[in-house]
Amino acid sequence: MDNTTFNALAEPNRLRIVELLLEGPLTVGDIADGLGLRQPQASKHLRVLLEAGLVEVQAVANRRNYKLRLEPFQELDSWLETYRSVWDERLDALENYLQKLKNKQNNQN
Repeated sequence: MDNTTFNALAEPNRLRIVELLLEGPLTVGDIADGLGLRQPQASKHLRVLLEAGLVEVQAVANRRNYKLRLEPFQELDSWLETYRSVWDERLDALENYLQKLKNKQNNQN
């Protein structure tokens, strides 16, 4: 997994941009309005996301629409999958332990 993705998503405004773009393509103005940012700030964050390969630009007439690229997020999901199994095992063990404590407490009452 490339650190570029994590670095780009680590900044809260960029993460919020990604969340906005889940609904579909948006212009810089739409994004700036949605986040309460000035257009130059939104453009700066979009440039970082673009350079990280997380978004792409589509020219429609005189507008530039930004949209998410699925591939980096699919790659991130695949990388996280290895950690999900570890957490599932640990959460199952915790659930079993808590159930044993509950049963023990019920037997004492």
